[in-house]
Amino acid sequence: MDSIQNRRTIRRYTDRPVSDALLHQLLEEAERTQTMGNLQLYSVVITRSEEMKQQLAPCHFNQPMVTTAPVVLTFCADFHRTSEWCHHRKAEPGYDNLLSFINAASDALLYCQTFCTLAEAAGLGLCYLGTTVYNPEKIIEILNLPHLVMPVATITLGWPDEMPQQPERLPLSAIIHNERYTPATTESIDRDYSAKEALPVNQEFVRINQKETLAQVFTDCRYTRSVNEALSQTILDTLRRQGFSFPM
Repeated sequence: MDSIQNRRTIRRYTDRPVSDALLHQLLEEAERTQTMGNLQLYSVVITRSEEMKQQLAPCHFNQPMVTTAPVVLTFCADFHRTSEWCHHRKAEPGYDNLLSFINAASDALLYCQTFCTLAEAAGLGLCYLGTTVYNPEKIIEILNLPHLVMPVATITLGWPDEMPQQPERLPLSAIIHNERYTPATTESIDRDYSAKEALPVNQEFVRINQKETLAQVFTDCRYTRSVNEALSQTILDTLRRQGFSFPM
């Protein structure tokens, strides 16, 4: 890929293997990404076996690329390794709290993004799975993740066997704020979302979901309040089980 402007999500892959040498090279290069306190609060679990991919698939709602991709990578927020380092070096860690999880999750996501950019530059294709945080308990069980380790992102990886259309992006005016944040207004929403809403693919999305607006598809069908609240509770419960404590 010659530019990030050309990037697209790849869900179908050829049979060409992704070598350990290339994968490890990219993962090592990605370690140069920024990290909190130079602690590298992340780990990545590499899944290649068909058996393990079959076990992980239900955690990602059986999206087919989980089992058809040559490689599945699960990126984890990891304070286990750092805490054990402290224990073994006569130091007492205090990293079982909300701030520590946020720091580790930020590290893991930064590392994941850097890896994705490097992998795509090398010609590989990938799909980012947001479903990782929907079913963390099962992923933790399958991957044998210890206390203070939490899965936060998954990507499927391989050599592309498709060239899908790129999804739209909001204009820069939607996301930048000069000096201070400027709250959205009716005028700015019309300016920044009208082109997205007018796309035939999104108008069809509205039609098949029997809604009036594209926003209603997201609030009423895709990411509903009830599901968001239930999954939020799942995340909190799982974090506590993994050893991160939060004040009530």
